[in-house]
Amino acid sequence: MVEASYAHLREFAPAVLAAVRFDGATAARPLLEAVRVLVGLNATGARKVPDDAPADFVPSRWRGYLERALGTGDVTAYRHYWELCVLLALRDGLRCGDVYVPGSRRYADPASFLLTPEQWEPKRAEFCALVERPSDAAQAWASTEAELHRSLDDLEAMLAAGAGPIRLSEEGELVIPPLTAESVPADADTLRDELMELLPRPRLASLLIEMDSRIGFTEALVHAGGKVARSPELVRNIYACLIAQATNLGLVGMAEASGIPYEVLAWTAEWYLREDTLRAASALIVNYHHGLPLATLLGDGTLSSSDGQRWPTRGKSITARAMSRYFVDEGISTYTHVSDQLSTYATKVIVVTQSEAAYVLDEILGNQTDLPIAEHATDTAGATLVNFGLFDLVGKVFSPRIRDLGKITLCRTGSKGEAASRWPHAGPLLTRRANGALAREQWDDLLRLAASLKFGHATASLVVGKLSASGPQNTLAAALKEYGLLRRTVYAARYLSDETYRRRITRQLNKGESLHALRRDLCYAHEGKVRHRQHEDQSEQALCLSVVTNAIVAWTTEYLGLAVAELRSGGRRIDDEVLAHVSPAHNENIGFYGTFSFEVATELAQLIDGYRPLRPASQ
Repeated sequence: MVEASYAHLREFAPAVLAAVRFDGATAARPLLEAVRVLVGLNATGARKVPDDAPADFVPSRWRGYLERALGTGDVTAYRHYWELCVLLALRDGLRCGDVYVPGSRRYADPASFLLTPEQWEPKRAEFCALVERPSDAAQAWASTEAELHRSLDDLEAMLAAGAGPIRLSEEGELVIPPLTAESVPADADTLRDELMELLPRPRLASLLIEMDSRIGFTEALVHAGGKVARSPELVRNIYACLIAQATNLGLVGMAEASGIPYEVLAWTAEWYLREDTLRAASALIVNYHHGLPLATLLGDGTLSSSDGQRWPTRGKSITARAMSRYFVDEGISTYTHVSDQLSTYATKVIVVTQSEAAYVLDEILGNQTDLPIAEHATDTAGATLVNFGLFDLVGKVFSPRIRDLGKITLCRTGSKGEAASRWPHAGPLLTRRANGALAREQWDDLLRLAASLKFGHATASLVVGKLSASGPQNTLAAALKEYGLLRRTVYAARYLSDETYRRRITRQLNKGESLHALRRDLCYAHEGKVRHRQHEDQSEQALCLSVVTNAIVAWTTEYLGLAVAELRSGGRRIDDEVLAHVSPAHNENIGFYGTFSFEVATELAQLIDGYRPLRPASQ
């Protein structure tokens, strides 16, 4: 297939190789020498590959093409296959960091992503105390090994009892049935309907105006040139731009629906709606919501989850890709982080074909809200060995839900016989022995890597992407994967033996799905197709959607609390356990459609002590 595209590759590959200077580690020297030879062939126009041209870098799965061409004496075929092997190996080397480009940011020397040994030395004690991890490698490994043994003891007890739904088949394989539906109090739906009857029914513009009067989130949307005096018309225009982006209506559609000139909206969006200001505005809403009494019944803010939401695109876009499972043509993905209180504290637009695993830790370490995130859940797409290792090294708990968990590799720290003797049921599941010597040898560098991410010296997405793509010749990546394998085994044993833990993860991921549905309902215009083509514009639209979604969740949470207080004042008994099942992630009381009016003074005049009156129960 690649050979069929050889002529197309030749249109640009020689120019790229001539213009870009590549460098790399010792393991990449044969490849770099091959690149030098190829540049020389391109410059001279020679067609025959020199007999001494290196081919050690060619993997075994491709070597047969070269050997066959060499055996038949086909110089042209050998040149084609050898050149293609050089280009493919160069691509893979850039992805994993074995090859780098001096002066580049994305393809820089991987060592530049880490704190230097001189920088790390004075920070070691501070970092270890911050993440509560020992600096001594033997002590750290012994602690992790003891944790592994405790979790395996619990798994062994559960499998030996044979009373749980998770069991061993006659062949010794794990049988993991789906979780049964969670038990919800019978009167939870009745209470929800009763509370919703009491809530006011504002239009979307009215809701934003009201929430801004209490939070002041538009104050974070500052002019690109700095803070300037604001007129009432400017604040009105900001509301209109936020809704235009969030609903996918666009500025032209909002101008028609609101009567505000398009030129005014375009100027406002250009100068006030930027990624940094939108993130700050969203953080203000999340912090306000975090302090609401009813939000604490949903969760304490220490657990979160992340997942990608796919959006179709209209027209060509540099970030859009085809994926027939989700789109008729092409689309993008927004990767959002959601707390257990149903607030969205991070949003990032990514290429839909990129691995989501690289972005899991990014926004947790860069969390700008008051949420004390300590544990994080993802689906299978985010569960890599690198993430298991890094989460533990930065002092966080990684709790994904892995599809086909019974088929993943689990490890032990001793011999196979020792494991089978201590855990007769769970021991045979531990099919591989972890390379503890490698992890202990690289422990200080693993801590230095984690500190580089924790202190913001490098972004997690860039480092995780390169480490995940690295081969066994990268010692640091190999050590991290070994440590991640051990952490994944600890997680798997806990997940299998503790049904409460499994339900907690599933409940959190379902909260993320409910917000996906809310965002999908809100972004209704133009059939939900994103029309922005540049990544910057797509990111701004996604952040506007997060701002408005957070405002809706905060408004609903606050008014649910007011409705509960009114019912309780009338003598109605409402248990907090039942109330925790009433989700604020919906929009049935909010008007999304029709024309938009932004009469700020009129809307604020309708509030009594800052709030709208609740509706009588009979209406």
